[in-house]
Amino acid sequence: MVEEHTKRKLTAIFSADVAGYSRLMGDDERATVETITLYRKVMTDLIQKYQGRVVDAKGDNVLAEFPSVVDAIQCAVEIQKDLRVRNAELPQSRQMEFRIGINLGDVIEEGETIYGDGLNIAARLESLAESGGICISGTAFDQIGKKIPIGYEFLGEQKVKNIEKPIRVYKTLVDPEAAGKVIGEKRGLRKWHWAAIFTGVFILILAVAAGVIWNIYFRLPDVERLAEEKRELKLPEGPSIAVLPFVNMTGDPDQEYFSDGLTENIITGLSSVPQLFVIARNSTFSYKGKAVKVQEVAKELGVQYVVEGSVQKSINRLRMTAQLIDAKTGRHVWAEHYDRDLKEIFAVQDEITIKIIKGLRLKLTDGMVVQEVDRYPCSLEAFMKMMKALEYVYAGNKEANIMARKEAEQAIALAPQHPLPYSIIATSHVCDLVYSASKHPVISLAKATQSAKKGIALDDSYTGNYISLAFIALLRGEHEKSITFSKKTIDLNPNSSHGYWLLGLAFTWSEWPDKGIEYLKKAIRLNPKPQGNFLYALGLAYWMSGQNEKAISMFRKAIDQAPDSILPMAFLTATYISSGQEENARAAAKEVLRIDPDFSVERFAKRRPFKNQPDRERLIDALRKAGLK
Repeated sequence: MVEEHTKRKLTAIFSADVAGYSRLMGDDERATVETITLYRKVMTDLIQKYQGRVVDAKGDNVLAEFPSVVDAIQCAVEIQKDLRVRNAELPQSRQMEFRIGINLGDVIEEGETIYGDGLNIAARLESLAESGGICISGTAFDQIGKKIPIGYEFLGEQKVKNIEKPIRVYKTLVDPEAAGKVIGEKRGLRKWHWAAIFTGVFILILAVAAGVIWNIYFRLPDVERLAEEKRELKLPEGPSIAVLPFVNMTGDPDQEYFSDGLTENIITGLSSVPQLFVIARNSTFSYKGKAVKVQEVAKELGVQYVVEGSVQKSINRLRMTAQLIDAKTGRHVWAEHYDRDLKEIFAVQDEITIKIIKGLRLKLTDGMVVQEVDRYPCSLEAFMKMMKALEYVYAGNKEANIMARKEAEQAIALAPQHPLPYSIIATSHVCDLVYSASKHPVISLAKATQSAKKGIALDDSYTGNYISLAFIALLRGEHEKSITFSKKTIDLNPNSSHGYWLLGLAFTWSEWPDKGIEYLKKAIRLNPKPQGNFLYALGLAYWMSGQNEKAISMFRKAIDQAPDSILPMAFLTATYISSGQEENARAAAKEVLRIDPDFSVERFAKRRPFKNQPDRERLIDALRKAGLK
């Protein structure tokens, strides 16, 4: 028996797979098998033509090696050209497109098989490529020069799974006008990371807490969502999108937190892209559990594109579907089915986000390179504990708040460098005030501040901790700090509706209501189905600026959501006085006393964070004229 020797060598690795293979198989197995058999034969013939060798060709994957990078890329370009011609003869739903990744790297050769990181990098490049596209590594690019008449687009340094160092990635451009050009600068790019993935989740948590914190400090109870209206908003100038809640396909209500969490992660990843207009989670989740038409949702939220999907989690597997729909035409821009190991949950979220961006024809330029989640060492167990903690926070009661903090503390023990658990703990300390579980409110706020600052020390680009500090500063009447932290939130997340809400409130209480109106309108446009505290805030800004009729309209809308909310009712009373409607003011004052028989004008006004005393005195005078004491 001849012993096979193991040796190392430098080679060009070619890795290809079918985009949307699972969907194709699910639609028509026989036709898919026939097509892939033919296409694999075409690829094999071309690989051999360019002096390559097919190493493996199972399922929808083709792995090959070439002695020359030039040959590998020329072969890949010809393959994609040939397959485009063949696909044109097929119905769109049956077209089969391959993604190809090429890397020049070191491999271990054992008989006819090759192993090593060189293969892994080629596979990761393949997953970054568009359907029908080609991505190559920096090592392959460095060997090409102008030997092939094509162009390249630099996609930045990407951190990919199971590879220690980031790799430079280039997308090939076959348009004749791009020949010899390299688009994009070779410089370090700001990356999305876990901080961005969970920002939207934390903003929602803070909003939930905000509603009840107002009840303690400003006496505003929780409010329900605004009743759905059939309305059509003007589309923003750039691409606009809403991500509907992914459907939990397990049938187990206890798994809702998982599907909701994945949806929010995708929303937040998209929200970090400055070119995109992304609807807030609060508004899109108003459709949860409802049978909806995409065109109607798009009109109500004022967007062109809608994402919808489903999630099914088992013990070790993750199955997801996702599709991007152009509501104007009803066309499916992109659709994909995932059947992965549960441990690949992080990569799947990133992949969906990237594909949505590419489907919208946005280029991954500076500031838009998705980094996989190993920026923060995080196990699947830690991830689940964070999501469980979020579920407890959403429950909105004293017992669940205790469990949220417990899960977050356990997550810190497993992933001490991750900023999200610190945000959850900060929120839980604030919620202790809400549920009357804190014997020392000042200490609870101090603990919340301390936890948020710990999160910032770990990552100063994590939005959730800044929005927490902005809210706490506003509670304390520290207007300049609140404005600073709110602006930081918006800088990091240009689609943060709660960042704009807080900024608008801070300007309003600081006697700049006109600026407040500007930012509060932006908040509501990003959140077209706003909570009552958004409506109340805009009403407050209108009242402070002397626009009484508009203020009355906003306060009444807030009251429609929650008739027992003391804050909008009290300010409605004051606004009626300001507009000379004394009879309506006295009727509103009776409602104030119905809600709170012990209502005190002095106490109520003292709790408002006015920066200037004359504004507070104006409120006191109006409430007393309405008959309140």
